[in-house]
Amino acid sequence: MIYWLYEFRNWLEAADWISADSALYKLLNIFRYHTFRSGGAFVTAFVLSLLYGERLIRKLISLKIGQPIRTAEEVGRLYELQGKKAGTPTMGGILILGAIVVTTLIWAKWDNIMVWTILFTTVGLGALGFWDDYLKISKKNSKGVSARTKLVWQTSVAVLAGLLMAYAVPPDEGVTLRALYVPFFKEALITDMGIFSVLLFTLIIVGSSNAVNLTDGLDGLATGCSLTTALAYAGFGYVCGNAKYSDYLGVAHHTMANELPIVAMALAGACVGFLWFNAHPARMFMGDTGSLALGGCIATLAIGCKQEIVLALVGGVFVMEAMSVIIQVFSFKTRGKRVFRMSPIHHHFELGGWHENQVIVRFWALSLFFALLGLATLKLR
Repeated sequence: MIYWLYEFRNWLEAADWISADSALYKLLNIFRYHTFRSGGAFVTAFVLSLLYGERLIRKLISLKIGQPIRTAEEVGRLYELQGKKAGTPTMGGILILGAIVVTTLIWAKWDNIMVWTILFTTVGLGALGFWDDYLKISKKNSKGVSARTKLVWQTSVAVLAGLLMAYAVPPDEGVTLRALYVPFFKEALITDMGIFSVLLFTLIIVGSSNAVNLTDGLDGLATGCSLTTALAYAGFGYVCGNAKYSDYLGVAHHTMANELPIVAMALAGACVGFLWFNAHPARMFMGDTGSLALGGCIATLAIGCKQEIVLALVGGVFVMEAMSVIIQVFSFKTRGKRVFRMSPIHHHFELGGWHENQVIVRFWALSLFFALLGLATLKLR
């Protein structure tokens, strides 16, 4: 929407109503730059989160929308550490979703199919999370949407998003999103995966969505890790969308990716604003409404700038959390033994004696480390 001000400047110039030397011309000209609009997106999302966070908390409290906690019989000693959080307002992901969508619509160009695909995935998975949270609250227990229903919904959204990314986004200078790029190689490993690209994109979106969901177990943990991941993909998107930098670094260039940093910075700003209320001790939880949406948003950002494989490194903490659950379940079913005290792995450390704040900050540090490692791959090609 803001970009229209730049288009309006062009119209005024064509009509000879302003000149290139006028202050208004120079002022409106700044709206063409992606860096300026990305910064504006971050500030806007952050401010919106701060403005409406307190109101949302009061509304959730008035509606008695509190977080249900699993019983001591279900989680054992973890109940002693987490039981006091029962009743904390949840579904705060509404704030994150709203900030991302509104901010993106304000600052991004509306003719970019990548932007709309990311918003579709984010809102689609956020709606699933909202339904899941609603069922948990209405039934007053930790069970929501069944695993099968959740997987079908996630897969449906992911397949549609994958089809849009693979076939609705036109090739640019020979680069198609159906190509497979891997770290440390300049050229595509596979130039056109065809329909298999949709399968890959679906696996990435569903996997990322569930991984962020599993990470959301401590105050601010998933929010902080999403922040560092979003900042990394703002950098990837800027390089991918800039012909000069992508050529210098040997990265696939696609013109439409130049709007992705705006979405990524909107996500980052929303996360910083939400942390204001979600930092330990949290006054509000994002719930599945936020975590499922964040995972989907991050995944489609990665696909859009052709850095989806690097997501396994950039989102290293999310991978750790998801793998800990897979290993735990596999080990228990095959050997009857647990590898971790409890999964996801943040609970393993919590039950091992780490204070909740220690787990959170150390995992944030790991997330920053993984994000920087991911960005470093830009030079190693």
